[in-house]
Amino acid sequence: MFETILDGFSLMFGLESMLIILGGVILGLIFGSIPGLTATMAVAICLPISFGMGPSNGMALLMGLYIGGVSGGMIPAILLKLPGTPSSISTTFDGYPMAQNGLAGRAFGLSIMFSFLGGLLSILILVLVSPPLAKFALNFGPFEYFAITVFALTLISSLSEGSMVKGLISALIGITFAFVGAAPIDSFPRYTFGFQALDAGFNLLPVLIGLFAISEMLKVMEERKKNKVNEEKIHDYKIKGLGFPPVTFIKQAWNFLRSSAIGTGIGILPGIGGGTANIIAYVTAKRQSKHPEKFGKGIDDGVVASESANNAAVGGALVPLISLGIPGDTVTAMLLGGLVIHGLQPGPMLFEQNGPIVYGIFAALIIANIFMLLFLYLGMRGFVRLLSIPRHYLYPIIIALCVVGAFGVNNRLFDAYALLFFGIIGYVMLKTKFPLTPLILGFILGPILEVNLRRGLQLTGGDFIPFLTSPIAATFLIIAVLSMAFSAYKTHKVKKEEADSNSLAS
Repeated sequence: MFETILDGFSLMFGLESMLIILGGVILGLIFGSIPGLTATMAVAICLPISFGMGPSNGMALLMGLYIGGVSGGMIPAILLKLPGTPSSISTTFDGYPMAQNGLAGRAFGLSIMFSFLGGLLSILILVLVSPPLAKFALNFGPFEYFAITVFALTLISSLSEGSMVKGLISALIGITFAFVGAAPIDSFPRYTFGFQALDAGFNLLPVLIGLFAISEMLKVMEERKKNKVNEEKIHDYKIKGLGFPPVTFIKQAWNFLRSSAIGTGIGILPGIGGGTANIIAYVTAKRQSKHPEKFGKGIDDGVVASESANNAAVGGALVPLISLGIPGDTVTAMLLGGLVIHGLQPGPMLFEQNGPIVYGIFAALIIANIFMLLFLYLGMRGFVRLLSIPRHYLYPIIIALCVVGAFGVNNRLFDAYALLFFGIIGYVMLKTKFPLTPLILGFILGPILEVNLRRGLQLTGGDFIPFLTSPIAATFLIIAVLSMAFSAYKTHKVKKEEADSNSLAS
């Protein structure tokens, strides 16, 4: 195992890999610092670029984008009260008031340093937890894989924002699109309607980019706003040293550890992610504080809690992805697609079959965190200037890059048409408040669900009972049912409270 770890880290300490990680971090910071261009979009657009690389360098690029994209959201959150990414929502609560009070440098210093520390702590947990979890999952057979896939789909669907029913419908739509093309075991063609281009089904890359990038671009352009930034709001600031006195490390130690633990824990739970983690960590810090009245007025505790939690959620979200093949948030759903594109099957066998690459991913995360720290401290002024670029200049370029990337997968126009097709589907789903993550998970996990169902039925001669009597499979199915029941109860409770408040108002 020690040799495998050394092999993995040696993959990332070459000049080429280091430059790729560096480029990924810089590009991720650019996307994160411009409101509307998220880490998800950065990963989606760069997937075609990673496809032309080897698996280790391809995943190194995606890890750099992930770290940079999540971290870059702090810049507009502090200066403009506009979270660059959902993970920076609660950074606006105290970061912006600090900037208004002439303490933008202190807010940036706290955000950068505790983002770095929160990320490192979660990566350490990822390295320690993933291997034993994957080793335990090696005992899984078709029954268990079927159950855990059902668990992943139902849990993420039930935890999606809005209606649980819409989440489940979205997952079923994704599974339906996965059926197009040859069946996984007997290669029987399905839903091709006589089109030869559909014989191999829809390629994963156009589906991912269309749903997550094109749909978002269409939604933003519909607003027909040039999104000009008020230059007066970008305050002049200076980061001297760390940006804050060293004694702050001692004062914020418990807040940092608690917020990082919350971020990592929430990151591990499928379907929640950093957008929720930073808010829960902020609320917890406020409740535990001796001075809760200072929150929202520019207090260190609020910035530390938010930025520690959102970067800690990165390592947490990768735990179920690498160990079990279950993504923790939207970005890791994209990374799941990236692993599949590079021929790496996420789950317990990933450590057995591609151990060096897994530890290379861990090394890439650590290196990306260090690059993030250095570039935000040294190049903050350059990233701030990006806020003044009119976004209506950026969006057509991004759409063109998406189309070129989709076409370049197999050099066929059909993939470009598929990209636009799924972009329109994603746009319609966003407008009708259907979550996109369950759809893409249904598309990726649908074949795994079908293969293990059919293999299990072949083993049992068509008897479905063993799927319910296997202890591990039964546990996952019970949790899936309970999560759906809890979500339904929660929705019913909210509707009842709204009805009661409306009746009182009338």
